Amino acid sequence: MTELASPSGLETKSADADLADAFGEFMTTFEAFKASNDEKLAQIERRLGADVVTSDKVERISTVLDEHKRRLDDLALKRLRPALGSTGREAPSEHKAAFDAYLRRGDERAMRTLDLKAMSYGSGADGGYLVPDEIEAEIGKRLAQISPIRSIASVRQVSSAVLKKPFAISGPAVGWVAETAARPQTASPTLDELQFPTAELYAMPAATPALLEDAVVDLDQWIAAEIETAFAEQEGTAFVTGNGTNKPKGFLDYTKVADASWTWGQIGYVATGIAGGLPTSNPSDKLIDLVYALKAGYRQNATWVMNRKTQASIRKLKDADGNYLWQPPAGAGQRAMLMGFPLVEAEDMPDAATDATPIAFGDFSRGYLVVDRTGVRVLRDPYSAKPYVLFYTTKRVGGGVQDFEAIKLMKYGTT
Repeated sequence: MTELASPSGLETKSADADLADAFGEFMTTFEAFKASNDEKLAQIERRLGADVVTSDKVERISTVLDEHKRRLDDLALKRLRPALGSTGREAPSEHKAAFDAYLRRGDERAMRTLDLKAMSYGSGADGGYLVPDEIEAEIGKRLAQISPIRSIASVRQVSSAVLKKPFAISGPAVGWVAETAARPQTASPTLDELQFPTAELYAMPAATPALLEDAVVDLDQWIAAEIETAFAEQEGTAFVTGNGTNKPKGFLDYTKVADASWTWGQIGYVATGIAGGLPTSNPSDKLIDLVYALKAGYRQNATWVMNRKTQASIRKLKDADGNYLWQPPAGAGQRAMLMGFPLVEAEDMPDAATDATPIAFGDFSRGYLVVDRTGVRVLRDPYSAKPYVLFYTTKRVGGGVQDFEAIKLMKYGTT
């Protein structure tokens, strides 16, 4: 008997094929980009200036390359999303079944019964109800995949409104002594208490009555899929440029100083020496300076962070041997590399401008801390946008720099 393929199996094969095709198109475009950019550089060497047609061609291919990369990332993320159908799902837990009844029909009775048992699932209709643990874990997993800074930072869950974290700025004094010599008293370590308050992050997806009445649709997965982009976009902005007022404090909001004058509590930068850009002569030297502004212990796990426009300009640079500094991902779902270090694209990083800091480099797992307060709350609202049902979904998130030595910036300026 011939075994028929399941719909989910066909979808997986189709997704794999789409991903493979997209990656092939991306690599083909990159080869075309290299050929056109090599031609442009050869023209500059021969005639002290590139042909306008060739320059335009390089820019067009670079734009297409960005679009292919974005499509590749979207397909890789889509492949990781579970299907919304209920076929093959495990039996729901008591909390999950009660939450499903609340989402579909607004039936709060089971949720209130759980509240009386555990006093932890919600606070009544005015405050909404906490989602089941498995849904919260799914939301956190998706945010880690699509929120650029969260994907490379340290993440800690807390149950309080503020995380207070002591950090040793300097360790105790140590030294060598003879076996029988007296041990002098050593200096105490210097500690700094860092505080990371959590702020409320919200999204409000809407559903039609038909969707809610369809028993096949997994509303847990629907909620997670609907809010992932909204949460990721708001987080991404706050982790980069947030001012710390009712939102996380972004690493670009701290005081920035020249790396030679760096002290604890500030973010050090390396200046390009040119207002608004990199030097025209040996621009890669400044990137090397930025890499080695970071101590060896941080470089091992360092990552570049920049937006799409900055990456497009960096992509054209070569080293002294004629090799491109920027290299495409080794496979679908992986990151591009710059000078041997992975590159994360964060659209909230500033564009190239005088005295802007469009490039960051560092060990963000040690440098930046994301604080998640446990619990994602959903309030069902069938009244505000009839006939649609709104789901006011909130979570509390904080963030800030926890190790000021671990992140360095490139400043497009003279000082």
